[in-house]
Amino acid sequence: MARKFKTMDGNTAAAHVSYAFTEVAGIYPITPSSPMADNVDQWAAAGRKNIFGQTVKVIEMQSEAGAAGTVHGSLAAGALTTTYTASQGLLLMIPNMYKIAGELLPGVFHVSARTVASHALNIFGDHSDVMACRQTGFAMLAESNPQEVMDLGAVAHLAAIKGRVPFLNFFDGFRTSHEIQKIAIWDYEDLAEMVDWKSVEDFRARALNPDHPVMRGSHENGDIFFQHREACNAYYDAIPEIVEEYMGKVNAKLGTNYQLFNYYGAPDAERVIIAMGSICDVAEEVIDYLNAHGEKVGLIKVRLYRPWRADKLLAAIPATCKHIAVLDRTKEPGAQGEPLYLDVVTALANAGRTDISVIGGRYGLGSKDTPPASVFAVYEELTKAQPKRQFTIGIVDDVTHLSLEEKPAPNTAAEGTIECKFWGLGGDGTVGANKNSIKIIGDHTDKYVQAYFQYDSKKTGGVTISHLRFGDQPIRAPYYINKADFVACHVPAYIVKGFPMVRDVKDGGVFLINCQWSHEELNKHMPAVAKRYIAEHNIQVYTINAIDLAIEIGMGKRTNTILQSAFFKLANVMPIDEAIGYMKDAATHSYLKKGQDVVDMNHKAIDAGATAYHKFEVPADWADAQDSPDTTELTGKPELVEQVKTILNPVGKMDGDSLPVSAFVKHADGQFELGAAAYEKRGVAVSVPTWMPENCIQCNQCAYVCPHATIRPFALTEEEAKNAPECAQIVDFKAGKGKGLYKYSLAVSPMDCMGCSVCVGICPTKSLSMVPLEQEAGRQSAFDYMVANVTEKSEVTTTATVPGSQFKQPLLEFSGSCAGCAETAYARLVTQVCGDRMYVSNATGCSSIWGGPAATSPYTVNKDGKGVAWANSLFEDNAEHGLGLHLGQKAIRNALIERLEAMVEHGQGPAEDKAVIQKYLDTKDDGEANAEAVKALIPVLENAAAHGCPISPQILAQKDYLGKKSVWIFGGDGWAYDIGYGGLDHVLASGEDVNIFVFDTEVYSNTGGQASKSSNLGQVAQFAAAGKAIGKKSLAEIVMQYGYVYVAQVAMGANPNQTLQAIREAEAYHGPSLIIGYSPCEMHSIKGGMANCQSEMKKAVSCGYWNLFRYNPALKAEGKNPFTLDSKAPAGGYQEFLLNEARYSSLTRAFPERAEDLFKKNEQAAMDRWEHLQKLIELYK
Repeated sequence: MARKFKTMDGNTAAAHVSYAFTEVAGIYPITPSSPMADNVDQWAAAGRKNIFGQTVKVIEMQSEAGAAGTVHGSLAAGALTTTYTASQGLLLMIPNMYKIAGELLPGVFHVSARTVASHALNIFGDHSDVMACRQTGFAMLAESNPQEVMDLGAVAHLAAIKGRVPFLNFFDGFRTSHEIQKIAIWDYEDLAEMVDWKSVEDFRARALNPDHPVMRGSHENGDIFFQHREACNAYYDAIPEIVEEYMGKVNAKLGTNYQLFNYYGAPDAERVIIAMGSICDVAEEVIDYLNAHGEKVGLIKVRLYRPWRADKLLAAIPATCKHIAVLDRTKEPGAQGEPLYLDVVTALANAGRTDISVIGGRYGLGSKDTPPASVFAVYEELTKAQPKRQFTIGIVDDVTHLSLEEKPAPNTAAEGTIECKFWGLGGDGTVGANKNSIKIIGDHTDKYVQAYFQYDSKKTGGVTISHLRFGDQPIRAPYYINKADFVACHVPAYIVKGFPMVRDVKDGGVFLINCQWSHEELNKHMPAVAKRYIAEHNIQVYTINAIDLAIEIGMGKRTNTILQSAFFKLANVMPIDEAIGYMKDAATHSYLKKGQDVVDMNHKAIDAGATAYHKFEVPADWADAQDSPDTTELTGKPELVEQVKTILNPVGKMDGDSLPVSAFVKHADGQFELGAAAYEKRGVAVSVPTWMPENCIQCNQCAYVCPHATIRPFALTEEEAKNAPECAQIVDFKAGKGKGLYKYSLAVSPMDCMGCSVCVGICPTKSLSMVPLEQEAGRQSAFDYMVANVTEKSEVTTTATVPGSQFKQPLLEFSGSCAGCAETAYARLVTQVCGDRMYVSNATGCSSIWGGPAATSPYTVNKDGKGVAWANSLFEDNAEHGLGLHLGQKAIRNALIERLEAMVEHGQGPAEDKAVIQKYLDTKDDGEANAEAVKALIPVLENAAAHGCPISPQILAQKDYLGKKSVWIFGGDGWAYDIGYGGLDHVLASGEDVNIFVFDTEVYSNTGGQASKSSNLGQVAQFAAAGKAIGKKSLAEIVMQYGYVYVAQVAMGANPNQTLQAIREAEAYHGPSLIIGYSPCEMHSIKGGMANCQSEMKKAVSCGYWNLFRYNPALKAEGKNPFTLDSKAPAGGYQEFLLNEARYSSLTRAFPERAEDLFKKNEQAAMDRWEHLQKLIELYK
């Protein structure tokens, strides 16, 4: 049967083929594998049938370990079951993988292979996760590109059914999972024809069932376990032939030539690479080039990695081969070589093949790009008489000198391939528009297509680079584009900051710049190096002002469809009228869930973009443009300045690939200095706030809600005010303790602002308005002066009030969070309460991504060098890790306290010294008071040490542990309600003095918006495509039952004072605390966007969707009611609130009757909850 072609990525290909064979899918979200499970869930919700005539039963579990357990149980019950995972998630499944394999159950795990976190988290691709599974007993099948995922994914399922051995089917995370290509897709009838139905029947017959009961999973002693374990050998011996059989059937249907080991290259090759994964496609391009130029090289693609068939490998090696290089996409520190290398060496040694030399190399860790130049370097190394036995490619190792030298390489892409590159801003729609573009080209022309998307480590607001290729021949180029026919810069700040964009344009190519500049202004902003390149290489420059056009149309900051339309006109891929029609169809499909008005705006933008660009005539003097000297002077801690210069700056310009190993030697353990984010000054906002002091009542609410700490109040002395830059806006205090004593200023950092406009929305007197960035940029020096030179004034600085708290230096600033983010506003406020004595253990998720980007920490220090000691362990163990931080420092501190007590009891010093020590001991459990006591204690100890006290030096050696620390555990609802709940519960039950803050977005925000147990009734999310049918877990009430845990639910936009009070009470409480903060998110798709984040909190509380309360056990000792209900009775407007967010309103379009039912249940549950909370007031009296 002829197959249809469709444009899709590797994840979608895996989902398509796996759906056919799957009856039950046990799932849990993890990047980059979640889209596979999400596709399966959406197709099931839409009624798609598998080859058994059923829709797949999809069940989301609380963790990957839970998903694996579900898969195990479902297989045991006789249902063909699948899961999708990667990285740490796969490792959590390993115990169950041993069980599934040991019980010969035919499950399939589809894995977008991803880096396992070590010194740092990396969400991108390599083989470190799958290589950790090679002794579980799972067969392991590898693919190189989306087409192979489609074709061979079927082999994994078919062979598992017939061979009774489970399969781990893997492909490179991101590089294959997210690479979009036009591929041929399976028809399910073809797949059904290849199934061994007798094996399916046998599998059902063996299943656990009370109608024919057996026992499975017994325990055995040493007398029989070994022998019993060996009894499975025959099944593993048979698997390679079964895989070959099904590869043969696939080949017969498709005309392909899949083998266990595929050879590609010259039949008489002398130099051969052995590898698996996407690098094989890169190698094929290089092989074609080298062999066409008279060389003799080849490649062996490893497809079936386990069970390993050495004889099949040996048969694939050309008889002429003399030199082999084995490439591994993983690192095993301390090993003789990486896994694939060791397997190849063993196979050759066992066969007595001493005539072939073998070297091994590492490549592509963490999705490091591996371009043709790297493969050329490997083949060149194989020509040497003494090649490096172990090597690396794709990096410069100037420390251990393992890297191979890489020289400029020729273009190996298929002739006629058009290459395009787009530099965008996370959240501006560039990536989404390019996905639509490549699908339009792929699905509506005869061209082959490829798209891949590169990201920095920030949330929305980070750098994105889209790589698009299309042509008349198949595209085998799984690497970044470095010479493009068309390059677009969608963010003018990238020009100003000197991003290396134009160097990627081919001679005579097109460079499109989105900006508001005139031609004169463009001439001013373009760096000299770019000017020279443009002139020397005849680059055709165009400008387009999509920024103002988007605002006129009503699309705000989203310029994507305007620029997409301009691309189609300039690139001339297809007739523009056809392209516009297809773009409109795609926009309708993408945005209808957000409402017809959004669709209409996008259609208008598409029409406008096709004619909105202008040709820029390159001045002749650009050819001789002179570089301006870099006069930037970085001040600060020397170690931090060095980190900024050597790592942050190149990484910030997406040029981190150029950094050598030596740049990281000082950071080998993954540790970085705090405060680096302040040096970025990215300037990516289109518009920023300007202050109108004449209207301002100095309430400081704007600073209180600012997610990025870019607007701050300052109290200045006359001297500080006199020395301020002329651009500073300084007025008298209008009220309070500062009146008549200090001057007041509200300063904005335009180069750090993300332009969310939350501050404008919260301002009660309309004293702020949004203006173009360039209008306000001149006031950057005022902000910088205030931060560097204005001291905190104790008279106005207090964490007891909202206005007073904002005079306190925030120790979280300029993070990579989304514009308008609620999470950072909460976290910043916590640092203003206790940041100078604060530990943070952060669960993996949004808050670890914006909180812990490499070398760019947004957590910072105060003028005394004190700040937030921040760490991320894993997703699942965050609470336990935080408890460990607490217990570790507590043990050391308690030992110091015992020594101080001994000094008081036995010391001979002056009475006033004993009084100082006693003051310290009396305040040891009060963080704020104890900090002052420590300041007084240190000189006393130093004096005692100078006079021969033997104990004082011991204490002084660990003086950093003297102060009472505040331990906080941050994470989202996916962690707290699901994967980390068991740990969270145990840590709170321990009674230890730790504080937990849950940023409750009601969805797994970081992995793309999957449902959690915090998600509410009727909410649409990934893994809940038809709306969540189960209500929200009441985490606060579960924890309140302990009776000794401080618990609060807050929403700063609804009640700022209550939020601040809860944080202060939790920090002061001598025991465990839990604060749950309502956190509107980009994933909610609020009407009007995240500018309405704080007002949406207010609506949620007003209508009764979210409740505010505090449970303070300390009040019981005072004879007071520990429970305080801070919300007022629901004021109506509940359904309007739900429909204001697309996470709910989209259900009314997809499943209107279901939406009506679930929304009613949602509201009723909220009303019942309100009644219940009122009863708690009486219960806790």
